[in-house]
Amino acid sequence: MPPTVLLAEDDRAIRNALERALTLEGYQVMAVADGIEALAQAHRNRPDVLVLDVMMPGIDGLQVCRVLRAEGDRTPVLMLTALVETADRIAGLDAGADDYVVKPFDVEEVFARLRALLRRTSPVGAGSAPAAETPRPLPERFIDAAGVRMDPQARRAWRGARELELTRTEFELLELLVRNAGIVLDHSTIYDRIWGYDFGPGSKNLAVYVGYLRRKLDEPDAPQLIHTVRGVGYVLRED
Repeated sequence: MPPTVLLAEDDRAIRNALERALTLEGYQVMAVADGIEALAQAHRNRPDVLVLDVMMPGIDGLQVCRVLRAEGDRTPVLMLTALVETADRIAGLDAGADDYVVKPFDVEEVFARLRALLRRTSPVGAGSAPAAETPRPLPERFIDAAGVRMDPQARRAWRGARELELTRTEFELLELLVRNAGIVLDHSTIYDRIWGYDFGPGSKNLAVYVGYLRRKLDEPDAPQLIHTVRGVGYVLRED
């Protein structure tokens, strides 16, 4: 079965053009014009990925994302936004979005980001078009380092006895750091492993997510676990 995309975009021209392009690329598309329809459709037929316009009348894309996340729905979300300020992009990530594309966008960039999101959430990868590949083997049951214990299959993580409430991206970033504890991972490596591509030297996405993880990991009178190696990247270690 082809991956299903729920597309919510109030601009009819953009919605119709993107729906056609996604269909030609091999996706099954459910296209709606506003956030209310998007929530209703997501509840009726859960898609594999959502593409949400940020600025929609009534319930906007950020609100749709917040509602789904509050319900425990972790379906990946790609935001379409005309807002280019860092604070606006961070607002989307804070709402629970996994990625964003700034308008006007190249449809090939949308395809690439959707492929990256689907690779992260499905045991079956996607190539240049949605197509089956050999399933990846399941990871070992538990991994641990520096006082952090993770169950990749159940998507659960603990620092000591305290369970951590992590988003999908936060979990995957922490898992990458735990599996490479003591090794400094450069920015490009982390971007490639977590997002599937490099946002570029001006991006603050990685720093934002590291900040989220630190707030959830750090404890009073306990050592910080995620360390910044200036000009290089990040490392997990217990000093």
